[in-house]
Amino acid sequence: MTDRQDPAPDSTAARVALWRALHVEADAPPHVLEDEIGLKLLAPGENWRRRGDMDPQFTRPFRASIVARARFIEDLVVEQAGRGLSQYVILGAGLDSFAQRRPEIASRLKVFEVDQPGPQAWKRQRLIELGFGVPDWLRFVPVDFEAGASWQDGLVKAGFDNSQPAIVVSTGVSMYLTREANAATLREVAALAPGSTLAMTFLLPLELADPEVRPGLEMAEKGARASGTPFISFFTPPEIQALAREAGFREARHVSAGDLTQRYFAGRPDGLRPPANAEELLVANT
Repeated sequence: MTDRQDPAPDSTAARVALWRALHVEADAPPHVLEDEIGLKLLAPGENWRRRGDMDPQFTRPFRASIVARARFIEDLVVEQAGRGLSQYVILGAGLDSFAQRRPEIASRLKVFEVDQPGPQAWKRQRLIELGFGVPDWLRFVPVDFEAGASWQDGLVKAGFDNSQPAIVVSTGVSMYLTREANAATLREVAALAPGSTLAMTFLLPLELADPEVRPGLEMAEKGARASGTPFISFFTPPEIQALAREAGFREARHVSAGDLTQRYFAGRPDGLRPPANAEELLVANT
């Protein structure tokens, strides 16, 4: 696929990208999000649908959650861009494809993708190989988090303007960080220019999740622990909102699975919806 030696995205990033593609293939329209870019980047071969973590029925609620959170954030970015916001920061970008799928919006912004150097170099090379290219408004910000590098320093080097507001998003990351590390990230974003917005996902305690998805979440927790990246932090909505306000945000609101269901899944005859009390969203404003 490529001659580069940079490591491919980790299994979590790849799984999320494949679930987004599976939504288009396995679920009836209207699709909440149409995204097969990650599938093209990964080029996993024809047998990818036979993987145990791609079973259409078992993964149904999880892929609903994945596409719902992505669509919500995308709608939020489009809304903010319409109000004149010009900077969009994606922490732990992985195989995010907003820049490739929505260039009519993204090209009006500076889009900063923050990620580990190796997987990011792999993604850059694949975008070039597939003909998407890397336009000037798409800024890759390689940050070696394990070495203690600062993502804010990386942003500034890539052309981020601290005097202007931004929308910052972080999905599927908070559970791998300590409470202190999550609080530090919240403080860093809260210190950005007034008018900035943070949208991040958080995982509720597993015992609160819908019974239908609790076994899958417990399996994911065991797998994460076995691979050396255990789930560390769980928050109830009041806890994460309080943490955001303590960090300095002017306001913080919880976007529940119920909110996402009403917005994106209402009236579906197939009953597809994100599970309640699993991974949900915090939206905070400076």
